[in-house]
Parts: sequence; structure tokens; C-alpha cells
Amino acid sequence: MADTLNGTVALVTGASSGIGEATAVDLARHGAAVALVARRRDRLDALAGRIGDAGGTALVIEADVADESAVGAAVARTVAELGRLDTVVANAGVMLLGPVADAPTEEWRRMVNLNVLGLMYTAHAALPHLLAAAEDGPRGVGDLVLVSSVAGRVARNGSGVYNATKHAVGAFGEALRQEVTQRHVRVALVEPGAVDTELAGHNRPEIMPSLEARFADMERLEAIDIAEAVSFVVTRPRRTAINEVLVRPTEQQG
Repeated sequence: MADTLNGTVALVTGASSGIGEATAVDLARHGAAVALVARRRDRLDALAGRIGDAGGTALVIEADVADESAVGAAVARTVAELGRLDTVVANAGVMLLGPVADAPTEEWRRMVNLNVLGLMYTAHAALPHLLAAAEDGPRGVGDLVLVSSVAGRVARNGSGVYNATKHAVGAFGEALRQEVTQRHVRVALVEPGAVDTELAGHNRPEIMPSLEARFADMERLEAIDIAEAVSFVVTRPRRTAINEVLVRPTEQQG
């Protein structure tokens, strides 16, 4: 199965750490050339070096996906330098929790701009190339994977705006799936539960104790667990579309 993406090109946003980093490595292991998109150039360079050392191909693109023009340029550069685009993993996101009352609304704008608009910009810029891949690509299919969250299914006190952004991802993805599925572009929603990444660390100091308490007695998922789910989705034969995958830690109840 390690060569099932040979001859294809993937683009991963939020590739500088966590799920995005692990997904880029795993897609390269399956044979894809991978465009690495994120803001932290030093981390992307290190990741590209690891992929190259393992025999893969990686292109570093420093970009903020909340900037529509930057996303368009990243997609265009991927196609120009790697020759095509078959798989997109829209993973970039931020989780800023806390009560709605007295919340700093700048956090809300950050989440909407990145989790919703950034993901939509990525899909919009990539879609013509994914449709082209479905028509003439080596696998006859294009794949768009939207990384959401269990928060897109289950609303929780203290998570209202984050919940709203992830529910939006689910609605957008399903509508887009219906639009393009008969043209052999598959749209998949991957919804992780608690994963041991730096995502939670972006919260305000006063929020951290409740977060740490919630996960204190739970063995959280690792980023590779989600990366392998993504790889499973995009390596299915052309006839098979995995539209939604919910992956929770065994001990997570909600």
C-alpha cells in the first residue's frame, strides 16, 4: 500500500505541526509529492528535510490560509512546481475556548477567519485542479479532506464559537460533496476527538486549567492516528468515497 499515491500531488495546510505534519509525512510515505503550507517556515523546512531524507518530495510554501490571495498563490505554486494537484487536506485551524460572556471577540474572528474562511478559500482555490485530476489524473479521482472536530457534532459549554466554526465546516463539506461527487471529486470530513498536539496551548492562561482537567485521566490520540485516517480515506479505490470519519480516544465520552 506504500505506493498507492505514486504520481500524485497533495497539499496540506497547517503542516508545521500536529495533525498536518503527521499527515504530510504519511501521504509522502504513500508516494505523493507533498506541498507543505503553513506560516512557520523553519518548521516546514525541517519537515521537508525529513520527507526528503526518507526518499519523498516536499515543497515548502509559507502562507497564512486566512489570506485568500495567499491561498490562491500557494495552490498555483504547487501546480506550477509539482505539476498537478490530486489531494488537498484542509487542516489549518485554531481552538480558542471560553464562555461567550465577556469573551475577547478577536478570538472569535481568528477562529472564523481560519477555521471557516481559510478552509473555504483552500477548497475554492484547489477545486479546479481537483476536478482536473479526476478527469485525467493517474487515479481518476480528486480528494478534498476537511479536518473538523468532534466539536462539529457535539456542542459544549465554553466552546460555543469553536463549535459554530466546526459545524460550519460540516455543512460546507456536505454541500460541496453533493456538488462535485458525480465528477469524481470526493469530499471527506475527518473529525478528531482529543489529540495530543499543541492546539489547546493557544488558549488564554485562565482557560488552561479546565482544559487540562478535562483530559487529565484520558489517553489522548496521537497525530499519527488522524494522519492514518486521512491516508485511508484518500487511498480508497475510485469507486469508494469515505465521506465522514469520527475518531475519538477510547476513553472519551463526549
